[in-house]
Amino acid sequence: MALLAVVARLLLAAASLAATRAAGEAYYNPSACRPSVPCGGSVEVRYPFFLASADMAIDADGYTAHSYCGYPGMAVACDGGRATLRLKDSNYTVLAIDYDKHTVTVADADVVDGGGGCPRVKHNVSVPVETWLNLSTTANDNLAFYFGCAFTAAAPPPPPIPPINCSGFPERDGVSYVAALNDVPPKDPWPRACKEVVVAPVLKELLLGSDDEYLPRLNSDGYGELLKRGFQLTWDPSAGPCFLCEDSGGQCSYNQSGELIGCLCSDGRVRNPDCELKTKPRKIALRIGSSIATGVLCLLLAVMTCLYIRKRRKYKMTSSSRLLKHTASGGTPRSRGSSDDTESGSVHSPHTHHFTYEELEEATDSFSGAMEIGDGGFGTVYKGQLRDGRVVAVKRLYNNSCRRVEQFLNEAAILSRLRHPNLVLFYGCTSSRSRELLLVYEFVPNGTVADHLHGRRAAERALPWPLRLSVAVEAAAALAYLHAVEPPIVHRDVKTTNILLDASFRVKVADFGLSRLVPPDATHVSTAPQGTPGYVDPEYHQCYQLTDRSDVYSFGVVLVELISSKPAVDVTRGPGEINLAGMAVSKIQQCQLEQLVDLGLGYGSDEATRKAMTMVAELAFRCLQQNGEMRPPIKEVFDTLRSIQEGGFAKEKRKEDAPDAPRSPNTVHALWDSMSTTTSVSSQ
Repeated sequence: MALLAVVARLLLAAASLAATRAAGEAYYNPSACRPSVPCGGSVEVRYPFFLASADMAIDADGYTAHSYCGYPGMAVACDGGRATLRLKDSNYTVLAIDYDKHTVTVADADVVDGGGGCPRVKHNVSVPVETWLNLSTTANDNLAFYFGCAFTAAAPPPPPIPPINCSGFPERDGVSYVAALNDVPPKDPWPRACKEVVVAPVLKELLLGSDDEYLPRLNSDGYGELLKRGFQLTWDPSAGPCFLCEDSGGQCSYNQSGELIGCLCSDGRVRNPDCELKTKPRKIALRIGSSIATGVLCLLLAVMTCLYIRKRRKYKMTSSSRLLKHTASGGTPRSRGSSDDTESGSVHSPHTHHFTYEELEEATDSFSGAMEIGDGGFGTVYKGQLRDGRVVAVKRLYNNSCRRVEQFLNEAAILSRLRHPNLVLFYGCTSSRSRELLLVYEFVPNGTVADHLHGRRAAERALPWPLRLSVAVEAAAALAYLHAVEPPIVHRDVKTTNILLDASFRVKVADFGLSRLVPPDATHVSTAPQGTPGYVDPEYHQCYQLTDRSDVYSFGVVLVELISSKPAVDVTRGPGEINLAGMAVSKIQQCQLEQLVDLGLGYGSDEATRKAMTMVAELAFRCLQQNGEMRPPIKEVFDTLRSIQEGGFAKEKRKEDAPDAPRSPNTVHALWDSMSTTTSVSSQ
């Protein structure tokens, strides 16, 4: 009944508005808008385009409105003999307008004004939603520019894409490339090494019409010619509200806010909906009646759609918001009411900053495949740039299953309370009301330790032995900090793919989706076995009991990877050596360390390196004991590695000379916790 009452009120309002329009007459001065203005040589500016400086006053009974002389967003500035169209914050030179085909060809003004054949594209093309113009999907194709790519001779981008070699190209901070966007598969990893990716539309017929020398020519001066020939925008008058007006010989009038005022007729009157209101009243009455009926039907459909969407949103809360709320309250949808759900390990933190989905979508270019940088523990990770300029990594949940949501909330809750120089910095996440679950971290640009040891960047040999020892020390410091906080935190997924390296090769331990809080006065927590094959504590796998020594075992595997450059699991190795941990224990027991270590690190040529690698191998052997009680605590592992790094080896150190131990949570927060890193983010 309430819905019918609303519909009745809207119908009465529409009838009242129609009566008011019929009773009063509105007038304009037809000479205020020139019918056709030549600009920029062959460019003719006329309706629905109009001069940016032209508007008119429309007088009616009781009001005066200022009107554009064409469609909103289609103002053309004619200055210095050139026609310029402004889209959002950028200017585009109008090259041609085809009023019959409803197309306009434009080129980036920066490219046209830049001179020479080697312009530097500065931005993506963005067409405002309030304009009637759209990028043509049939006439345009896209060029992709990859600026400032940091490659080495050992790891160049895949052929046949050569770098831009145009002598006038202004880029100086790295190698840059240009190619048709479709020629670069979305999953290709090499674009991630570039500082900036800009996509520019060009005319498809020119791009596809290139000869066999297309790529070399495109990367010299050919791309500049394509950019200067511009791209195509279209408009569709039949899709707007003024089809009847134009069909009757009138022109639509819009106010300065882009709202339709009425139909400008040749006799100087403004009528609605077209210029036949006075000459053919019966026909117009039928049209008005049809329009009202159509409007009522559309209104009913809109209301029904809104009710349906609202119902669907309430239903979908079970997969995201509701799951988050239940998990945060101490239980899961599978075990509600459980007050001691140590498996979820979730702690609410008032310091967690909430981003909107829209600002993260904007930061990642709508989660573009070109921005994808890898897969996290439960989602895809994208590179993005926030509105305040910070470069971030955004982790996007794969799906909204109960287990995934628990891991999402768990990681957000744990990270929001931690600050350590060797832990990845957590900026915040989306709220429980967001359409998707997203986590936001600092972007760590130098890849993972696994990449450098035996992955795609191993050929660079960028991790010599001293740097590997530093990686071990800093990773141990991060774990020691986790084990020292109150309550202690067991990472549970320590591996080289979760140890990131920044630009200075400093360690950033990441991915806390499987981490667990150990309750006070408890020696362990009981959980179902999870983790990565090759790193999982065998005792944990047998007894389902998770302790801090489980992390020590996984870290022992990391130490063996650092001295051997071998992956934790490799099915191409011999039957007894597929698992690196088992292989390492066997080789160390048999005094065959030279068959385990990476000899390229200096094991056979430098005595100090040989001693250090031997001691690290012995420490790894202790960490890999089957019995967890026989493994050293991570604090002892950290102290031993610091001693090895400082050259102390077997020397005893006095307490006052001992290396810095991981500080207590209070001390660490005093040094590292700066909430300005999260609260400064725009939350609009």
